[in-house]
Amino acid sequence: MTASDAKPPRHGRAALAFVAITVGLDMVAQSISFPILPRLTQELLGGDLPAAARWVGILEVGWAVPMFLAAPVLGLLSDRFGRRPVIVLSVFGVGAELVMGALAPNVWWLLAARVLCGLTCGAQAAAMAYVADVTPPEGRTRAFGWLNAALWSGIVVGPALGGLLATHDLRAPFWAAAAFALANGVYGLLVLPESLAKADRARRLDWSKASPLAAMDLLVRRPGLAILAAVLLLIWLAFQAKDNMLVLYTAYRYGWTPLTFGLFATVLALASIGVQAGLAGRVARRIGEGRAVIVGLGLEVVGLVTMGLASTSVLFWASNLPIVLGGVATPALQSMLSSRVGAEEQGRLQGALGSIASLTSITAPLVFTQMFAWSVGPGRGGGWSGATILVGAALSFAALVLVAVRGRPNLA
Repeated sequence: MTASDAKPPRHGRAALAFVAITVGLDMVAQSISFPILPRLTQELLGGDLPAAARWVGILEVGWAVPMFLAAPVLGLLSDRFGRRPVIVLSVFGVGAELVMGALAPNVWWLLAARVLCGLTCGAQAAAMAYVADVTPPEGRTRAFGWLNAALWSGIVVGPALGGLLATHDLRAPFWAAAAFALANGVYGLLVLPESLAKADRARRLDWSKASPLAAMDLLVRRPGLAILAAVLLLIWLAFQAKDNMLVLYTAYRYGWTPLTFGLFATVLALASIGVQAGLAGRVARRIGEGRAVIVGLGLEVVGLVTMGLASTSVLFWASNLPIVLGGVATPALQSMLSSRVGAEEQGRLQGALGSIASLTSITAPLVFTQMFAWSVGPGRGGGWSGATILVGAALSFAALVLVAVRGRPNLA
């Protein structure tokens, strides 16, 4: 009897651990090349920095647009055939992308690799559906917190390992990441159990539901989903407003070196892991998921306003405490969303949310990079440079108002 034939582990901690390890390794495989990709792009272009900067943007869009289109399809497939095949397909797709990157003779190969990654990058959405399959509703905030912690762990390990390996060979991180992806794919094939019972799977593939617009239709037609999805969208946009320019912002306003920023990013990631894995579930159990979302958003607003106005590094560091603690909002919101659809539509829901997330990755960098460029232009003082972060605070406040006023019937 294979893993896919076994009875799905409805409430198994072991199953949750399996998928968390899979997601963590997948994120290591994806993030290990992040600090190297711009340098490799510049090398392939003969050292032309302006051309490299343009191509880095193209490579990002080359990943995000296919993911926007493919996420609903992968979600639909996971509802029909199970979560495990989609997760494994995604992991091997990432591995193929990395091998192409390691062998790339020109930037067009890199672009083809990024498109392939976008088309197959469904592990995270399928993993979210997996969590909903194996945990009861009252335990999902904690489970989503653990999954988010696994993602953060990969973010911590990947770039650091990539930077270390790149000191010997610029393409070495790609080979190492491909090895991680291959090992993760084998792990998924041999160890990861299927979570969706055959009785709960969709009876057929309805391709009319496979487009991003059709996926969004689920959010509109199911009571409560539209408001909660809009809140999640605003949260993602708020963090895009903060994160897209954070390296340049801290260098410009506080004179941070790459080493200083690396230390900050590591501390921030470790703190986020602690909150997601250890605090989110406890807060939701104590005060309820709806209140956890409201409290978390309130903390994020305070933190982002303080960050955008912080005139010193000390204040900047301190502003991140409420932001990290506000991270309890996201897993609680994810739990509330998943509880509003049945097992046979968890994949479709996560595919729709994946399309929304990838759409923010297309639009937000274009908008916020231009806004930051304006804020540091001639005639403007250093205080203006926090404009994008303050926009993020406004987006978080809009999410808070939306969930507290319009979403009140959905907070139970």
